Amino acid sequence: MRAFHFKTGALIVVYFLASALFGSGQTPQASDSESMFSLRERAEQGVADAQLALGKIYFDGKKAQRDYREAAVWYRKAADQGNAIGQAMLGRMYFYGYGVVKDYSEAASWYRKAADQGHGDAQVMLAFLYQNGQGVALDPAEAVRWYRKAADQGLAGGQFGLGHMCLFGTGVAKDPSEAARLYRKAADQGYVQAEFGLGNMYYTGNGVPQDYGEAMRWFRKAADQGDANAQSNLGVMYDNGKGVSKDSREASDWYRKAADQGVALAQYSLGLMYEQGDGVPKDYAEAVHLYRKAADQGLVYAQKKLGDLYRGGEMVPKDLGEAAVWYRKAADQGDAEAQYRLGHAYYFGEGMSKDFSAAASWWRKAGEQGDANAQYRLGHMYYLGEGVSKEISAAADWWRKAADQGDSRAESELGLMHRDGEGMPKDFNEAAHLFRKAGDQGDANAQVSLGNLYMGGDGVPQDWKEAAVWFRKAAEQGDATGQVNLAAVLEASASGAPQDLTEAARWYHKAADQGNALAQYRLGLMYSLGHGVPADKILAYMWMTLANGVTGVGLGRDELAAKMTAQELAEGQRLAKEWKPSGK
Repeated sequence: MRAFHFKTGALIVVYFLASALFGSGQTPQASDSESMFSLRERAEQGVADAQLALGKIYFDGKKAQRDYREAAVWYRKAADQGNAIGQAMLGRMYFYGYGVVKDYSEAASWYRKAADQGHGDAQVMLAFLYQNGQGVALDPAEAVRWYRKAADQGLAGGQFGLGHMCLFGTGVAKDPSEAARLYRKAADQGYVQAEFGLGNMYYTGNGVPQDYGEAMRWFRKAADQGDANAQSNLGVMYDNGKGVSKDSREASDWYRKAADQGVALAQYSLGLMYEQGDGVPKDYAEAVHLYRKAADQGLVYAQKKLGDLYRGGEMVPKDLGEAAVWYRKAADQGDAEAQYRLGHAYYFGEGMSKDFSAAASWWRKAGEQGDANAQYRLGHMYYLGEGVSKEISAAADWWRKAADQGDSRAESELGLMHRDGEGMPKDFNEAAHLFRKAGDQGDANAQVSLGNLYMGGDGVPQDWKEAAVWFRKAAEQGDATGQVNLAAVLEASASGAPQDLTEAARWYHKAADQGNALAQYRLGLMYSLGHGVPADKILAYMWMTLANGVTGVGLGRDELAAKMTAQELAEGQRLAKEWKPSGK
């Protein structure tokens, strides 16, 4: 499932205002039969309509070569006569820097003159300037006042602008229902940005009942007018089967329309489709190309995706340095997941020199945003004094943050601190509570630790049978300590846990195969005594030799050797020399 694209905040307003003045139909047109000479003659005589028509000719560049400077000259002449259209158009010239030096203050001055005369487009633009504090002091309430004046005249731009302010509660009480009503008025006039906004409201159920079918209808209206963001959202709806039957091919078509207009999220989504061969032929090169286009526009999803691809060597040659470059781009935008991955690269020296201090810095940034992985890692750095001063209390604080989010590793670490009284009072009850929470999530270390508490009756009733339950959970995940402890309980036949030497030998063997020395020693004894396995002095000697270093193993091995022939000893030594761990 791919992400949904929402345009929010001032960007919506900038988007709809870009074309608010032109296309209003208020600027006088030159007669097809009137020559430029005649029009200029009338304009020079001070006829405002002629001045406006001449300004438009130079602005449009249809009947004469486009010349913004000359257009500004004629619009100014009309504006100086008090003509509202000339004032509005001159404000536009200053707003965009067409033929004059861009000057928001001067734009506001001319827009106000036209707005005071009731020019609707000028009222919309003046409202926008107040909304964003451009050329005037920031004043959302004043922005609302001017949007309302334009809306009351039935201007779609005013209706949409006022709806936007109501939607976000800017300068007026927040009222999504009123926003939807105003958006609909503008959308019914074919105002594309209102169509797009109304589609968003129906998609989310904000101000209107959630209705994917209605969302689809309004997005399509905007998309059919060429709105790239609406095209991208149609792609999402077809992609996810919202308001329409899922159709990957149709989704890819809409994504492509939006991607071709430069919508980064559509480029990313289309890239995913090429990567997966979903609705389009699988094409890794095209997927990477699209990810890069989106990433170059600053889309965090795409930057992280490229980082992951280069780190794993998927679809591109493996390049840890390049992976770090893309992670940094996303991390610099404040993305917590990218910050965590960049910290990981610094910690392990992936594509760069190891730098514990830099790792701690990036993990702190991510941790402060609530990234549990970063909080857990940072706890370890404080515990070990890597890249930061060793500080047990700080380690506990970061582990607690991660544990509060349900991170089983952090719960297990905190459990150990409570069990051992490290950095806090010893508390077996809390330790058992934390080990159980982590163990229930499948954390093998916590399962072993809880089993040990049941063995000793610390914080829980002593219960070897229950201990065996927790050891088995860890053992079945391949945890060697869990396997050894389970085998020991099965071998001992204590406190209600039935003895099963064959099963004990099986679990010792699993741990021994991973290189666990205690398991190798215990398995050697079982082969020596024929407990749970057929007696075999050669295998017994091999396992005891591998367990070198375990207390008592030397004495047991020497006693065994005294009972073996030279040939048996040689075979046991050979097997020990050739032995290799086989993993879990």
